[in-house]
Amino acid sequence: MPRVTDLAELVRAPAALSVPGDVVAGAAAAGALDRRTPALAGASVLLYWAGMAANDWADRRLDAVERPERPIPSGRIAPGTALGLAAGLTAAGVAVAAAAGGRRAATVAVPLAAAVWGYDLAAKNTVAGPAVMAACRGLDVLLGATGGRVPRALPAAVTVAAHTWTVTALSRREVTGADAALPLGTLAGTALVAASAATAAARPAPAGPHRHPRSTTRATLGRACRPTAAALPALLAGWYAARYGAAQARVVAEPSAGRVRAAVGAGITGLPALQGALAARAGAGLLGLAVAAAAPLGARLARRVSPT
Repeated sequence: MPRVTDLAELVRAPAALSVPGDVVAGAAAAGALDRRTPALAGASVLLYWAGMAANDWADRRLDAVERPERPIPSGRIAPGTALGLAAGLTAAGVAVAAAAGGRRAATVAVPLAAAVWGYDLAAKNTVAGPAVMAACRGLDVLLGATGGRVPRALPAAVTVAAHTWTVTALSRREVTGADAALPLGTLAGTALVAASAATAAARPAPAGPHRHPRSTTRATLGRACRPTAAALPALLAGWYAARYGAAQARVVAEPSAGRVRAAVGAGITGLPALQGALAARAGAGLLGLAVAAAAPLGARLARRVSPT
């Protein structure tokens, strides 16, 4: 019987803190933040854990050579147990999404699950790997948007997908190290991603010659809060860029395997700051701050259980 700590290591449990923010960012952009959002975020976490377990099952022979300390090659978890867990978590994730969001959520959750398994079993070690993993995260954002206007969430989905592409491209060099060209390219991508998340969406002011005094007061307070609301996406995007960008800059200076792994970890644990910026850009400032708060917590937990 595997220990809970071994199962947590198999599914990279702390890294799941980077997942609910996808759904929140998508829901905020689509105007769909409601009681379904937490359940859809839970479904997203289940699918993420499923992907991690399937990843280690698919890599069990390679890990026996390159990462013998992982749960399967070390003998702490049997391959069949990992595969069964991955299948069960996948079924549970799709079921929870369908129960919470109905047919619209299921039409995203099923392709998302297929993309996760497609990456682990076929695409990971091909040139298509980063694109497929980016598609997984983009679909994850759209899962949160299924209760509202999905097209409005497409910019947020593309932004998260672009970030994911940079992390995945780096992760392919976690064992061998990289040349400086790779982190330079991903660093440029990170700058573009941060810039795209930093701009608050324009919101038209209430119009009309005849306003109730209470409405006028609310409008005045709204105008007073706009500078803070407009600055929040930029602040959170800057935080994301500083955390993840600094780790990539260290890889440029010394592209060793250890520094690449550290940059990948920073990309995973720093993602909530980007998601928070996207939520704040859509007008959910307080929720964006709550999402971003997972970034330092994830970084602290990553010292105990590797997110990569």
